Amino acid sequence: MKMVMATKNTHKIVEMRALLEGLDMEVLSEADVDLDIEVEETGETFEENSLIKAKSVMECTGLPAVADDSGLCVTALGGGPGVYSARYGGEGLTDKGRYELVLQNLKGQLDRSAKFVSVITACFPNGKVITARGECPGLITYTPRGDGDFGYDPIFLVPEKRKTFAEMTGEEKNAISHRGRAMAKFREELGEYLKEL
Repeated sequence: MKMVMATKNTHKIVEMRALLEGLDMEVLSEADVDLDIEVEETGETFEENSLIKAKSVMECTGLPAVADDSGLCVTALGGGPGVYSARYGGEGLTDKGRYELVLQNLKGQLDRSAKFVSVITACFPNGKVITARGECPGLITYTPRGDGDFGYDPIFLVPEKRKTFAEMTGEEKNAISHRGRAMAKFREELGEYLKEL
């Protein structure tokens, strides 16, 4: 079975291909099927946004499609930036600018609790929908730490590891991350569905 990954992010496509290895599933990029659409993420939850993206790509291609939506939820910021994580602070802000804005907005806050959330959704032409959610609890540091500069990783500390995501190797991070946890559940549910076909 072929499945289109609803993203232009090649890193996510490589990650999904590795995750689904061993299942009877070929993961295609949007470019592989000559698709170039911008899907507006109008949902108020990660579940809604991942469904919007997967459904749009499935309807455009006629093939099963999978999408993920993820972000950082900080307790003292009322759960923000949440679904707006990639757009936090407005257009043109870099990853560094976004995490510096989080640190600035947390000045004087003692509650540093936060979590990363990832939701993966697959939509099939027959109407079947598979959704898997993964979370990783942690704390926001007072200053950035680590060499990894992806997203909010330099300010997200996993207490039991005593490291930020940016201080971990890829393997360490994937073993405990929100996306790693969501992907493990997703693979399990997709495997069960494929057995039914």
